[in-house]
Amino acid sequence: MRDYAKVAPKFWTGDTGREIRRRDKEGALKGASKGLEGALVALYLMTSPHSNMLGLFYQPILYMAHETGLGLEGAKKGLEVCSEAGFCAFDEASEMVWVFEMAFYQIAPELKASDLRCKGVQKDYDAVQDCPFLGAFFDKYQSAFHLKNRRCQKAPTKPLRSQEQEQEQEQEQEQEQEQEQEQEQEQEQTHLSISLESQIAPTEKIDEVAEIFGYWQKRMDSPRSNLDEKRRKAIRKALGMGYTPAELCRAIRGCSLTPHNMGQNEQGQKYNGLALIFRSADQIDRFIANDTSPPRANGVVAHLNPDERRRAISEANGAAWLAQSDLNVIDMES
Repeated sequence: MRDYAKVAPKFWTGDTGREIRRRDKEGALKGASKGLEGALVALYLMTSPHSNMLGLFYQPILYMAHETGLGLEGAKKGLEVCSEAGFCAFDEASEMVWVFEMAFYQIAPELKASDLRCKGVQKDYDAVQDCPFLGAFFDKYQSAFHLKNRRCQKAPTKPLRSQEQEQEQEQEQEQEQEQEQEQEQEQEQTHLSISLESQIAPTEKIDEVAEIFGYWQKRMDSPRSNLDEKRRKAIRKALGMGYTPAELCRAIRGCSLTPHNMGQNEQGQKYNGLALIFRSADQIDRFIANDTSPPRANGVVAHLNPDERRRAISEANGAAWLAQSDLNVIDMES
């Protein structure tokens, strides 16, 4: 630690000092600062217990905040003012600060080559920890102090940002993220709408599938059967062939009126599944024909008289899927 440091009266009247006070005043008017941070940090850097005569030294902001009493945000704000006024530069990664003109004021504007202080400056420069300011310092003071060993210069890190700037950047990032999320949601909604329109049948079609299945349950006396994907596929396939729900119900009823399919065969097995009834257009047409003229068990076709036909139509229209509303009643004679 140095025993003393020089602070020239010109600090208060020079261009840099006035610029620091001007920025302090502007910050106070905007409510961003108390109006003293920049000047206090500048004085602190010139007299800091961590400083050296080069003005190039390790200076954590935490130390500055504690030793000036400004607090962390006040110290950051003051350091930002000093940086913007051209008084110093600060590297966040190495926590090194360079007060640009400090060596001229603490040592001398210029030294003779024979002055032993030149070796002292070179020695102190060689001992400074790595930071982005080493090359620039050498270039600035080489002639004045007859420096010989130029150290490698690292790329500077991003400049110091105040809490307000960090908050503004965070807010901008949050707004961008919100906009992206809104756009993604709109795109997902659009894709969902397109998917529903292209892949899922309209509501009426979904109801028709369930209602046709309900009629099959009722007609085949199979209330515990489930509408699984295989049965849905069979019904959709039949509707896709161009048959109306009424025609498919007639095919179901025609199957129920066909003795062989209802178990009156050598095996005693029923062949009345939806996949079988709607297996092909020919199959559907055959069962629709059986609805009008159901075959007898011995293979003789029996024609329904008008009363039997009206009774069959009434029975079909009274099935569960037709009883939901008047709009859902399908005219089996159409």
